[in-house]
Amino acid sequence: MSRGARTDIEAVEAANTALYDAVEHADLDSLGDLWLEEEEVSVVHPGWPALTGRGEVLRSYALIMANTDYVQFFLTDVEVAVHGDTALVSCTENILSGGPAEDDGSAGPLVGGLVVATNVFRRGEDGNWKVWSHHGSPVLVEREDDGEDGDGEIDEGDVTL
Repeated sequence: MSRGARTDIEAVEAANTALYDAVEHADLDSLGDLWLEEEEVSVVHPGWPALTGRGEVLRSYALIMANTDYVQFFLTDVEVAVHGDTALVSCTENILSGGPAEDDGSAGPLVGGLVVATNVFRRGEDGNWKVWSHHGSPVLVEREDDGEDGDGEIDEGDVTL
């Protein structure tokens, strides 16, 4: 692998990390700086319809940030591929989110979830990698209280969202 290719991969990894950091910190200005300026951007949040256009994409993140008191992403299975001025990142978002703090000041209820995500980046004229598209899909997981057949296989009745 050439040094230039390694540098591109590292730069894309940094841009991908910045995307999740901006959401964690509810920093809509930083998030906006990470997306391409063109109207052809798109996003699919788990359970949402596909949204296209910069305005719609950023509004969707604003809604998520306004209605989420706490969110933290632990990214695993991160794979980066760079082809010219386009890069593809696939990863698993291990998400921890929570509601408002309790009256006594303690943390509110926390909920975990798994989302498989694909983030597509394009290199801008300034050389910086910008998000072109994000797609997240919930992961089906085996329920611990099910699977009476004991075969270790996930059957139709063994999964939930």
